[in-house]
Amino acid sequence: MTYDSPVTRPQTGEVAPRFSMTADDGALVTNDGLAGQRYVLYFYPKDDTPGCTTQACSLRDNWSRVADTGIQLFGVSPDSVKSHARFRDKYRLPYRLLSDEGHAVAEAFGVWIEKSFAGRTYHGNERTTFVIGPDGRVEAVLPRVKPDEHVDLLLGAVAGGVPG
Repeated sequence: MTYDSPVTRPQTGEVAPRFSMTADDGALVTNDGLAGQRYVLYFYPKDDTPGCTTQACSLRDNWSRVADTGIQLFGVSPDSVKSHARFRDKYRLPYRLLSDEGHAVAEAFGVWIEKSFAGRTYHGNERTTFVIGPDGRVEAVLPRVKPDEHVDLLLGAVAGGVPG
């Protein structure tokens, strides 16, 4: 009998998993469409929850610093396009949120994990960020980031200061 090995998180230098997700504006975003560009996928658990709102608003509040790097930034969670549109509008987020309903992309990136809270076990996104280079390879991985530290860690990684 054979067993499938669990999907592991892509590491620095490896080709990022292929993906296709719908953004909060209804546009389809794919890794093929982003080829030749540098971009960031930041995986977060759920729209409009305290930690995720802190993380999203910190990126918004530091948007000029993020935009100055020239990267495209995308937030990814299993929430619906409609939920993402509400979240983006409510907090005036200047970047797009991608819907990973069914969590196939989170699984491919190795961030769909078992969690527990208040004695309950469930699965959800681990708060992890990937910087992807124009060649489609992972430049940096920021695992298990804290919402209020994310923007500084991200800017360091984009500048080449954080190993994956």
